[in-house]
Amino acid sequence: MKYVSTRGEAPILAFDDVLLTGLARDGGLYMPESWPQISTDEITRLAGLSYTDLAFRVIQPFVGGAIADTDLKRIIDDAYRHFDTEEVAPLTELGNGEWMMELFHGPTLAFKDVAMQFLGPLFDHVLAARGERICIAGATSGDTGSAAIEACRDRDNIDIFILYPHGRVSDVQRRQMSTVTAPNVHTIALQGTFDDCQDTVKALFNDLAFRDRMNLSAVNSINWARIVAQIVYYFWAALKVGGPARPVSFAVPTGNFGNVFAGYAAHRMGLPVEQFIVGSNANDILARFFESGAMAIDTVVPTISPSMDIQISSNFERLLFELYDRDGARVARTLNTFRSDGQFAVDAGMLARARKIFDGGRYTDDQTRALIADHYAKTGELLDPHTAVGLAVGRTHRRDTSTSMVTLATAHPAKFPDAVRAACGVNPDLPTHMADLFDRDERINALPNDLAIVRSFIEDRAQVIRSSGGAAA
Repeated sequence: MKYVSTRGEAPILAFDDVLLTGLARDGGLYMPESWPQISTDEITRLAGLSYTDLAFRVIQPFVGGAIADTDLKRIIDDAYRHFDTEEVAPLTELGNGEWMMELFHGPTLAFKDVAMQFLGPLFDHVLAARGERICIAGATSGDTGSAAIEACRDRDNIDIFILYPHGRVSDVQRRQMSTVTAPNVHTIALQGTFDDCQDTVKALFNDLAFRDRMNLSAVNSINWARIVAQIVYYFWAALKVGGPARPVSFAVPTGNFGNVFAGYAAHRMGLPVEQFIVGSNANDILARFFESGAMAIDTVVPTISPSMDIQISSNFERLLFELYDRDGARVARTLNTFRSDGQFAVDAGMLARARKIFDGGRYTDDQTRALIADHYAKTGELLDPHTAVGLAVGRTHRRDTSTSMVTLATAHPAKFPDAVRAACGVNPDLPTHMADLFDRDERINALPNDLAIVRSFIEDRAQVIRSSGGAAA
């Protein structure tokens, strides 16, 4: 298996190189040269496998021999021992053909753990084999950062720097990052929005001299290995609700488009999916695209579902690559226009292709609170605000009620206690392993939205300084 850039100008790489590279050198995102296929009969035979055995079967074709099967299986088995349920992603039935897949049973209580707990030891294995060390730079709207830090803390071959928007994440999300004292972990509270954080990280990667000197790598979902790990739970859910004998629909609260794109990848591999329903809050750039075919940047509005407070969804570039029949030059031109003009549009034919399987909708904060309250009154179960958006938009945009719909529960309600309490009057408790979170000391490094200052911060704190002659401890 080889990988190509969505912009068509970067070197073609193997999986392990893509893992360490993160963002392609032409500014694009890596994609497999072709989609590995799993036939309907083969998918049927996967039913009954444990989550880890299923993960190996789904992930192995993407690795393409870059990592030995025995090592890959060990990494997968080790990754999911850190979850509080052997199922990893348990499903509950809500009635009316609706299901909820709980993706918050990892150590930081969010779906990002499903990929990050795999990514950390994967980095370790590849780096140890090569005798290398990397410096990870990542941006987070709240959940990616804590999951990445938990996965990479105290690892000998990794420095990690996580940028988050100052004052725009929940207190729990911030403390999960700022209270970690591991010497290889550094957080940056950037004055700005998540989009500013993401732009800064991309600028660091596009500074090729800095990138090479620091051996820069990524943990955001721009890193293809993140997407690979998330493909698994779409197969898992479909098999639990009757697939592949009949198709399934998925409702996905979406910010950076990586989570739902993993579902699209599963579909391209052969999983029968009728519909992906993209849930947005007031920052509804994706919902507007699937309605009109036009993508136009608006002001980022703070909401009670902050992980979706995004106007530039990086992973949408991967879908655009598919819609443009993998014409990298055209993708590059379109995104350059998007950056300069703040908007672009696809033609009616391409929109129709996207809408064969994608729909999008938005839910306001007041509507989200109302659904949280209603769901609690009817079931006694609490929802975090992102999951509530996904469930609500799924219900309003579901095409066929005879098709099972799985809503992805992307975070534990205790990550957003203020929003949940305001909605239904109940305070969600943190699990035991995080019960003292608000008693821990914080380290907050507030920096202006200035690339040079961020770059200097990273250079000053990285444990390994690199020169043109290579790495030196």
